[in-house]
Amino acid sequence: MFLVVSYDVPDNRRRTRIANVCEDFGVRVQKSVFECILSERELATMCGRLLAAYDESEDSIRIYRFCQACEGRIQVYGVGDVTQDEEVFVV
Repeated sequence: MFLVVSYDVPDNRRRTRIANVCEDFGVRVQKSVFECILSERELATMCGRLLAAYDESEDSIRIYRFCQACEGRIQVYGVGDVTQDEEVFVV
């Protein structure tokens, strides 16, 4: 599934930890916005790691799920492309 993860974290150390988790699962498209293509299992793993890294009294993390029809309607202006699911071949 195609996801967009965004966060607003005022603390530098927590923000770095959350960014590192997001980088493990997706592609950074803006400073605090990542696009991810994940299975349900990968999403659960990422959420577990995010929840362990954030402070619910100060931080905000948003995860938007896109259906295939909606994914095709994403518009990008300026620099960058929408993350694509690339097939990987191991030789």
